[in-house]
This record gives sequence, C-alpha cells and structure tokens, in this order.
Amino acid sequence: MSFPYFDETKILDETARQTAHGSFIPLTDGVTHYQLSGPQDGAPVVLVHGFSVPYFIFDNTFDFLVNSGFRVLRYDLIGRGYSDKPNVNYDIHLFVRQLKDLLDALRLKQDNLIGLSMGGAITTSFVCEYPGYVRKQVLIAPAGARRVSLAWFLKAMKLPILGELALGLFGSVSMVKAIASDLFDPESVEHFQSQYKIQMQFKGFKRAILSTMRNGMLDSFYETYTRAGKLQKPTLLFWGINDKTVPFEYSRSVMQAMPHAEFHAIENCGHIPHYEKPEVVNPILLDFLSR
Repeated sequence: MSFPYFDETKILDETARQTAHGSFIPLTDGVTHYQLSGPQDGAPVVLVHGFSVPYFIFDNTFDFLVNSGFRVLRYDLIGRGYSDKPNVNYDIHLFVRQLKDLLDALRLKQDNLIGLSMGGAITTSFVCEYPGYVRKQVLIAPAGARRVSLAWFLKAMKLPILGELALGLFGSVSMVKAIASDLFDPESVEHFQSQYKIQMQFKGFKRAILSTMRNGMLDSFYETYTRAGKLQKPTLLFWGINDKTVPFEYSRSVMQAMPHAEFHAIENCGHIPHYEKPEVVNPILLDFLSR
C-alpha cells in the first residue's frame, strides 16, 4: 500500500491529460508525455530535463530550435509532469529505457541529446549504452560529477518511513521553495513555481521523487562521464557561475572526465542557464549543433 500524501488529490487519467499540451505514447514502463515539432527532415534534438521539473523548463530552447529548423523532442521523465507515475524503482535503468523506447517509437536516430542536471546523467548513460544513436551531446550543469549535496529535508527523505513522513508533512512547501534556488533572477521565481506546482497534485509524484533519490540518481556518475569521454562524441557544456543546486566548481570534475568538451561558463546565472539566459545560450547552442 502506498503512503497517503493528502495533497495529491488527482489521478493522472485521460481526463487530466486533456488539459495538457503535447502528445502521449504508451511505453514499457507507462505512458510518456512528449512534444515533437519541427520539419520532418530536420536534425533531431532531444531535450531531457532534470530531477523534478518537467519539460516546461525547455520552453525557450524548444521554440528556438524548432524555429531554427531542427526536429525537436522534449518529454516528461517517468514520474514527472503528465507522464505516468508507476510504483517501480526509479533508477538509471528506468530512465535510459524510457529514452530508448521513446526514440524507437518515434523513429528518431542520430540524435543530438541535451541533458539538464539529472538529465545529464541520463543522456550520458544513454551515450555509453547506445552510442550509435547519438551524434552530439549537450550537458547543462549535469548532476553526478560528484554526489549532489542535499538540503536537510532531502536527506531525511532518503530514510525509510521517516522519508515518507517528512515528504508528507513538509515536502510540498519545501520542494517549491527549493526550486527557487535554481534561479539567479528572483523575478522569475513566482512564474517558475506556479508551473512546477501543477504536477504535484497527481498521485504518485512524491513516491517517484523518493524512489529516485533512494535509487542512486543523485549519487556520483563520474565513471559514466569518463566512459562517455572516451567515446569522443562532440560535447558542449554549459554551467551557471552562480549555480547553487549543482555548484559551478563541479564543472572541473566533468572536464576531467570529458576533456574534449567545449565549455561555456554563464555569468549572473543559476542552475538553468538555457532558461535564464537564452540570449546567451541559444546562439552558442545553434552554432554547435549546426557544425
């Protein structure tokens, strides 16, 4: 029996999904919410979000790349947004399988992968396992170069029973407050939080978050980055200098593992430079993908 989170008041069913933009497709581990747009003959670009913020975090990037002539796919990781929230282990195998299933179902090959935060660990693991699918990789403040330092309530959530209680009593407020630290500009926080809260009403969201933490998704993926580095796939790395979520100093570890990567440090910017500084990031991204 699942722990009762009383603020999860809605079931994610067909009626609930009618309020969402995008499309839905059944895959091995459940229904995935996605959006695919751009010319059929455009080079495929796949956007993979991070730990808990669903695909709206790529709004600016998605529109920019579609308008630049790419075939762009973004999707909600299983357990997030409008994707299913099954009672399973939310580990790296689940997320890599979801990505491969989705690419196969949509017949996308020779893809350019863009991974944000935890999404960077997912895309890099995918590169190691399925290198033939990948043309280039872009990493945005990728998690896993070192173990992520967690706030007190997140540490508590990893403990059996105590985690469920902490998340049930304080989780919603704490998580909404915590994502504000992703942003450098305080004027962007309220709109960001209002979009984030939508997914929190659906049953299974908090269980998925707990399982993700307990199954190593915020631990070190340094060896994975090192293996990917040896494959020498063209790689672009962005990092906000003021990142409080995955600190800027962690970029040194990624560059040690992937010394061939092209690195851009973004000033006056937090954890999501593509979202906060699209006027800086987008031209660099376009140049890299167009070479």
